[in-house]
Amino acid sequence: MAQWLEQLRRFLQQSQPIDGEQLDSEARLNHEIFTRLLENEIAEFEFQAYRFPISKAFGIHTSLAESLPFITPFEQVADYEAYLSRLGEIPRYFSENIQVMRAGLELGYLPVRVTLEGVVEGLQQPIDAGEQSLYLLPFRHFPAVFSAEECARLAAAGRAILESAVVPAEEELLKFLRDEYLPAARSEVGAYLLPDGPAFYQHRIRFYTSLDMTPEQIHATGLAEVRRIRSEMEELIRGVEFQGTFPEFVEFLRSDRRFYPTSAEELLKETAYLLKRIDGELPRLFKTLPRTPYGIRTIPEASAPGATTAYYFPPTGDGRTAGFYYVNTFGLQSRALYELEALSLHEAVPGHHLQIALQQELDLPNFRRFGGFTAFVEGWALSSERLGLEMGFNQDP
Repeated sequence: MAQWLEQLRRFLQQSQPIDGEQLDSEARLNHEIFTRLLENEIAEFEFQAYRFPISKAFGIHTSLAESLPFITPFEQVADYEAYLSRLGEIPRYFSENIQVMRAGLELGYLPVRVTLEGVVEGLQQPIDAGEQSLYLLPFRHFPAVFSAEECARLAAAGRAILESAVVPAEEELLKFLRDEYLPAARSEVGAYLLPDGPAFYQHRIRFYTSLDMTPEQIHATGLAEVRRIRSEMEELIRGVEFQGTFPEFVEFLRSDRRFYPTSAEELLKETAYLLKRIDGELPRLFKTLPRTPYGIRTIPEASAPGATTAYYFPPTGDGRTAGFYYVNTFGLQSRALYELEALSLHEAVPGHHLQIALQQELDLPNFRRFGGFTAFVEGWALSSERLGLEMGFNQDP
């Protein structure tokens, strides 16, 4: 981590003497974006945000199994050998992260207990998965040109590394979380409780919003938005002539079974049908669409309990993999069908996939093709929900 931080600082030092006024407009924009991205990442390191590599929403305990088998190309024997080598490095990777977290506890970087709910149970699932482990996914189907002997050898090697390296590493991480990390977690919520917390919070405001606002201004904005949205909700309630209070209407939405799927298959089918309808409307609003397609996947079982209702996973940018819209089929009693339109417009198209896939296909430096700013990424996705109105969606109150 220290070496990485030092390298980023060197990059920034090298870029600072460049006179932006002497550059053409495109090069000047590249320089400004490059500088801003560096400053953001350097500040993340200086505030030691890396001390928190695990939460119920994401983290090292799920990210490898949910990405490596899907984004790695598996076309040649060498691809499988490289993948086996990566699996063999997982014990070191987990061990180093344990050291990072353990040192964080000593320095006062205590995690919030509520953010770790379900992590232990989520990590137990891949330990118990055995032959169904996501890590073994590449060994279930081989290219047709591989010999039977080669397939058997690679599959056996995958199982051996899973049993001898990956599972013991997961068990060691689970033990640390259960015996050290969770007992040290704090019940109070707030970044201000961290070392140099108020300054870290101020940095995070700029990191996520790109604005130099104070926490008080952010809070005031939030209260104003709640009032605005509440007003829209109350107008809709009056429009459907519901006889009852606001809390009663919310309870109606949460409890009436007509609004909820009865199976994971129903939820996925409804999502797929909706997305196909959206696809058909895109050329009416957009001149340029990405060449890279997107698909639908279910959020893996190990992380589903703590994950959001849906999220987007971008393509690799080399044309070998699509983008994917991940749908959470866990806890169907909380996956309301009336959320699907806004959710799909935001997470898939014309939201994250349209923006990110197109960004990757542009003739730009890699830091602009694959980097980004949260305010833009989430701002575009939020505006895409509103575009649904122009596309004929969000009509049922």
